Amino acid sequence: MARRLAQSAAVAGSSPNVLIYATSSRRHMVSERMSDNLERRNDDQGRIHPGDSIEEKISLSDRFGLHLHFYSFSQDEYLQAVTHWLSHFGLGLHADEEIRAESLQWATQRGTRSGRAAWQFARNYAGRKMTEEKAIG
Repeated sequence: MARRLAQSAAVAGSSPNVLIYATSSRRHMVSERMSDNLERRNDDQGRIHPGDSIEEKISLSDRFGLHLHFYSFSQDEYLQAVTHWLSHFGLGLHADEEIRAESLQWATQRGTRSGRAAWQFARNYAGRKMTEEKAIG
């Protein structure tokens, strides 16, 4: 029983023999050679079907690769994120239509409504406000 508990704890905790590799492209995980893409009769390693080599590498990636997808925020979610980041910087949206419109324009110009875009807008907006306050004061 103790051995079973130790095994399950090792699976749940971090393990020295587990590597997590995150990449946006399979090419960073599997090395390729030009020869992998060429069906040649005289393979330098004696393989009958050298093209199968790359197919095996791809199938390994397909079988065990983890795919994470990040979808764009809805407009309401994006505005909630903007509000959060503005309050983080000591500012508030408080239904200010000018800030709301400016934040939506920011997202449109960058082609995404995401948490990153909301953070970048809030950071930019807070920086401009601080600069204006220093100029006035």
